[in-house]
Amino acid sequence: MILVTGGAGFIGANFVLDWLASSDEPVLNLDKLSYAGNLHNLEGLRQDPRHRFVQGDIGDSALLAGLLAEHQPRAIVHFAAESHVDRSIHGPEDFIQTNIVGTFRLLEAVRRYGAALPDRARQGLRFLQVSTDEVYGSLAPREPAFAETRAFQPNSPYSASKAASDHLVRAWHHTYGLPVLTTHCSNNYGPLQFPEKLIPLMIVNALGGQPLPVYGDGLQRRDWLYVKDHCSAIRRVLEAGQVGHSYHIGGGNEQANIDIVHSICTLLDALRPRPDGQSYLSQIAHVQDRPGHDRRYAIDARKIGRELGWQPAETWASGIRKTVQWYLEHPQWVAQVQTGAYRDWVQTCYPQVPAADAADAAGEIRAAGSGA
Repeated sequence: MILVTGGAGFIGANFVLDWLASSDEPVLNLDKLSYAGNLHNLEGLRQDPRHRFVQGDIGDSALLAGLLAEHQPRAIVHFAAESHVDRSIHGPEDFIQTNIVGTFRLLEAVRRYGAALPDRARQGLRFLQVSTDEVYGSLAPREPAFAETRAFQPNSPYSASKAASDHLVRAWHHTYGLPVLTTHCSNNYGPLQFPEKLIPLMIVNALGGQPLPVYGDGLQRRDWLYVKDHCSAIRRVLEAGQVGHSYHIGGGNEQANIDIVHSICTLLDALRPRPDGQSYLSQIAHVQDRPGHDRRYAIDARKIGRELGWQPAETWASGIRKTVQWYLEHPQWVAQVQTGAYRDWVQTCYPQVPAADAADAAGEIRAAGSGA
């Protein structure tokens, strides 16, 4: 059995689904079910005996100790985190508690659990920390992509909290001998992503007839990784990664945010044209940039390719088409996650434009059926 933390969120749920589609090894799934944790993401596993879900907090030491002792997982894959930069600017304390204190308590629970295992089981134990390229700060336009040896220079409360958790993981390896692996990924996109992030927000707002808010000039550049490629890379690192090492996971798709928005509008123009015949591009609205917005991230993923033989399966063109298609075909999921609290959050982060209306957005998706 493996233990997955945060397995009801975007990347975690995709990982659990991917794992159980390719393996019979059971998953113990621990998730707090905060705003971005959604059991609807795991609907297909409701009757699957290989999946056990537990609602709980990684900061609950007693709960962790009990779960580890009862289920004795051979690996812990740690996704659980507060992960949105805008939310970290408006409310950093949640990020400190979950990403730093929560990771500390999880490490301590796993350390104690591992120490009590028989020698053979202890040698096979793995703790995989899922992290982000944002811990490295911002790249200059012509600067080489982030390599695993780059120093951390986080610039937001979110990235600082993830960098701190990465440092804890490294320290627990070097001080206590905990067998850890760390991955740093670029921007993920794909099915089940909560619509506070750029790509699903643009899709939902476009279909709801709302403005498409783009920070500043929209020229911030990111590398984009299809979530199912990320899942396959994590499986490979867990299978063959060298203990104590870090591995970068990227999609090889560095693009400016404004180009991402244009791609989405072009796809929607083809798959779900506006009733008035106008392009969704007309809904783009440039808004005031957020504080400390990093201009560029880029991932050097040659190490995982060279040492573990992993490469992404999706191109940008194939991945973004699959993503837009998924949102068009799942209006009920969109409606379920678009709560009043979410609309309040959109108003906080984008006060210059009205928030998307959940019912309108879902209705637009539903109107032409799911055959687009």
